[in-house]
Amino acid sequence: MRFSNIAVTVISLAFEVYVWLILARVFLSFIRPRKYHPVVGFIYKVTEPVLDLCRRILPVTSLGIDFSPFLAIIGLEVARSAVIYLASELLRYLGV
Repeated sequence: MRFSNIAVTVISLAFEVYVWLILARVFLSFIRPRKYHPVVGFIYKVTEPVLDLCRRILPVTSLGIDFSPFLAIIGLEVARSAVIYLASELLRYLGV
């Protein structure tokens, strides 16, 4: 396997893991676990910066529904495509 393929796979996997962490946070919001649990704390700590940014763009509705995870996942998918394209082009330019 070429280095360029490995690099693109690692980038894609990193974005996918982050999307799964956001989905885990959505599921955790339904069961309301104790936030002091290390795994729950990690998920909240890692996902909060992106979700907070999305909440500034799209605030919580009057019904109390938070669409920030949906917006974050869409944004991450767009960013994944852009980063993979740029990385592929850069690696092709460098001849790797």
